[in-house]
Amino acid sequence: MGWIAAVAVPAVSVAASLPYWLPGAVVALRVRIFAWINGEEGVPVPGGLVGTDAFRQVYAHPAADGRSRGAALSDLFWYWLAPGPEVHQEHLEPGPRYEEVARSTREILTGLDREGWAALVSRRAGPLLDALPGDRTTLVRLRDLMMPLWAEVYYELVFAEPCPAEARDLIVANADDVVSALKCTRLRHMGRRDRLTRYLARRIAEGAAPDALPASLTAREQGYYLQGAFFNTAVVQMSEAMAHLLLAIAAHPEVQQRLRADPDDSAYLDRVIDEALRLYPLFGVAHRITSAEIAVDGATIPAGSVLLFNYAEYQHAGLSDADRFDPDRWLRVSARDINHIPFGVSANRPCPARGIAPIGMRVAAREVLRRFTLSSSASHTRSLPSRGPCLLTPLDAAARTGIPQALRLPLLRQRDRWEGLGRSIVQLVLGSYMVWDARRQRLCQKYFASQEAGQ
Repeated sequence: MGWIAAVAVPAVSVAASLPYWLPGAVVALRVRIFAWINGEEGVPVPGGLVGTDAFRQVYAHPAADGRSRGAALSDLFWYWLAPGPEVHQEHLEPGPRYEEVARSTREILTGLDREGWAALVSRRAGPLLDALPGDRTTLVRLRDLMMPLWAEVYYELVFAEPCPAEARDLIVANADDVVSALKCTRLRHMGRRDRLTRYLARRIAEGAAPDALPASLTAREQGYYLQGAFFNTAVVQMSEAMAHLLLAIAAHPEVQQRLRADPDDSAYLDRVIDEALRLYPLFGVAHRITSAEIAVDGATIPAGSVLLFNYAEYQHAGLSDADRFDPDRWLRVSARDINHIPFGVSANRPCPARGIAPIGMRVAAREVLRRFTLSSSASHTRSLPSRGPCLLTPLDAAARTGIPQALRLPLLRQRDRWEGLGRSIVQLVLGSYMVWDARRQRLCQKYFASQEAGQ
């Protein structure tokens, strides 16, 4: 019987330790699988050929301008961002069509001044947050909590009218499906996305769309443009940004206490936002395809190379305490002193919402903090596949019921660890399948082949 104990005890120990090491190991394996599809043309930045010091120089180089054509990786991104990736602003090749689409996006985003934008976010945040239970602590997923808010905000910005419940639900279903597929926690479901496509086509046919829509696009392409730029990218990115910000606040009671003690201290809240965007950049890896050779640090990057700009690695480089959440570091340094590009590089397709995104985050954070105390013990990673588990306790709740508050955080920590274990395996399986399926469908390669054939 001794041999049974000799085997059983280590086996139990290994099983108990799985949530601590297996998710990370599986993520590393997924990264290797995804890197495999880049082939030999992939150039990691920063990396062996391009160091951290040359990151901005290469990113801003005029020859780092290709977006989709000629990269195997593009098939995967087109697969995740369908329908209409061929007119998605981030995947259009440089040229007149891209310039027209980018101009339309800027016109729509500047339809409100900063005060009007802040008022819109506040007006839409209030009712959504007030619908949460006001007499007890509630476990929420922060990304899920924020997504309806940004669905309503961007709908009203685009169509200049309040967002009906039907449209909000379609936008949320679409955005959630896109980001869940991107994080490989769920297979994509084109039916959910196509329902929003049909809704937008109907609104355009009714004449409800803004005058700023790109005139050279067909009506169907205009619907794809709105779906991709505003109801995929904008809604997903703002929901993710707010989830990171609120989860960081929840995990740092001293930061939350200071924000609540002086809610009008915009300078401190802006430092908190900057630190969240530094530690948890919204972009993982952005890829660009070189249209000509690029000389850097005595080396040459060949034309046709796929540059893989790693935001997280770049923004962590050069800091001895890069993993520490410290909003007051921004009293000691500026964005020029450290590697900080939360909205990209100005010379190469920066985020078009960079002027209003921090304002929206500031307003939404204040609306949450006015109503709730946030607390969380969940793990916080850049990709945030957990969607940000967080406990919200109303500030004016008259009574507390259910699980004692002292037990909630330890229980949440254990729950999050075991969920992460199962999720990491799901990500590996679904991610591998989607890589295979994207390579099989070759959406990007087929599109450009058909364009060349029609010339």
